[in-house]
Amino acid sequence: MNYFALIPAAGVGARMAAGCPKQYLPLLGKPMLRHTVEAFTRSPLIAHTYVVVSAGDGYAGDVLPADLPGVTVLRCGGATRMESIRNGLRLLGGTIGPDDRVLVHDAARPGLTPALTAKLIDAAGADPAGGLLALPVVDTVKSAAAGKVATMPRTGLWLAQTPQMFPYALLLRALEEAPDPDAITDDASAVELLGLSPRLVEGHPRNLKVTLPADIRIAEMYLTMDPET
Repeated sequence: MNYFALIPAAGVGARMAAGCPKQYLPLLGKPMLRHTVEAFTRSPLIAHTYVVVSAGDGYAGDVLPADLPGVTVLRCGGATRMESIRNGLRLLGGTIGPDDRVLVHDAARPGLTPALTAKLIDAAGADPAGGLLALPVVDTVKSAAAGKVATMPRTGLWLAQTPQMFPYALLLRALEEAPDPDAITDDASAVELLGLSPRLVEGHPRNLKVTLPADIRIAEMYLTMDPET
């Protein structure tokens, strides 16, 4: 069984309100996407890393040059994250075996480490339903539906992270058969619609998703820390 990383990076990051797609913003002097990719290239468990960008992306060539070992840029990005992943999987049909595992990871999660990747593979690498990194909810959860505030039970609640890892054939089938693309908020939700339960593996706060400008400083703080702490 081989493990491949697939990073959808065709988004524009509108909420960041920056002059370029957020995955190319600098963190500690290096583009965010490069940090993310290097988290996989440093892992001895990952056979190859594929990055899906839009056909007209003008940044990827400089950030991820063609001679970068272990990395291939696929210019088949779609209008949505789900479409980009599906396009990438289709393109790799002759390269990745049906039972090989694909680790889909957000381009805007630069805090991933080889140790977290190894933890996910060790815990869920052989699970036929796959698995994902996630954090158990520790704060009190409030609902404000219809203007009424109520406290919600947090027992059993988790916050999904990435990578989310599945057998190649299963993930492609789940995305191809998803009846309502708007209901697919992550890859695991597509697999869940097939009646399967991916395994939850506890991640780390350093693996946060950079969404708003304030997140950049937090991500940089984690990147300066020992990745094993």
